Amino acid sequence: MSITSLAAVPSAHRTAPVFRGRIGSDARSGHYAVPHRYRLHLSTACPDGLRLAVGHSLLGLDTRCPVTLLPAVPDGPGGGHAALRPLYEASAHRYTGPALAPVLSDDWSGRIVSTHTPDILRDLDRFRPGGDARLYPSGLESVIEAVERMCGEGVEEAAQRAGRAGADPAERAAALDILLDTLGRLERRLSGEEYLADGRLTAADIELWVTLVQLDTVHRCHLDASAVHRIAGHRALWAYARRLAAHPAFGRHLDLDAIARRHHGRCQGLEAAGAAVQILDWASHAADASDASRR
Repeated sequence: MSITSLAAVPSAHRTAPVFRGRIGSDARSGHYAVPHRYRLHLSTACPDGLRLAVGHSLLGLDTRCPVTLLPAVPDGPGGGHAALRPLYEASAHRYTGPALAPVLSDDWSGRIVSTHTPDILRDLDRFRPGGDARLYPSGLESVIEAVERMCGEGVEEAAQRAGRAGADPAERAAALDILLDTLGRLERRLSGEEYLADGRLTAADIELWVTLVQLDTVHRCHLDASAVHRIAGHRALWAYARRLAAHPAFGRHLDLDAIARRHHGRCQGLEAAGAAVQILDWASHAADASDASRR
């Protein structure tokens, strides 16, 4: 079954980034992939930060591109991080906006390269020390982009609309239908398959796994119990999420307390009955990943 057909789901709308520098292939690009020059600043409580942390680990970049972890709840104005303020001010004259994470910075210049997570995740491939590990293998770009669109519009945005307090019941029901339809298509794709694309871990699996973490730890809290039970009925999908949670590159970055603090600090919605219906025991599977990483 080709996953390209999933591209019918419209593209998710992301907040326009402030900085969108790219890492090139050689010195002529200005920013090129040299070890120890760049640094990631992220919070794993944030979905984008979690995506980057997992990708960074899968590529084995701990010594080539260091990571600075930020607090779960931003401590600066406008939802920004105080620790990132000097980088923003050095990178944009008289910058007055929030110092948002995640950030890829250049330690040589003390400035920001990019704040755009999709670009940063793609550029991490340029730092890989060798071997077969790639987040965006050649020939699979359209598959990965289709999964990203599904997760953004068909899961994340649909789940938000389905759980929105004060929304018209018909609108919530329609959003839930979109969510369940999207999960059903992903379920069929993963029935009998270990990963989403070409039998190997790619950026598509990072995207879907982080989306499922958010669905169970955040969006579930605003859905009724019946909706959560229907979501949980996609057995192949949640078995996949559980399997990846036990993988060291995924589970060791899963900080459930931090996700909860971030959610409670940002959310203004009402808790619903689904909050009591946990789909996966994420803490147990993340502990398995920590044990595996120490062996």
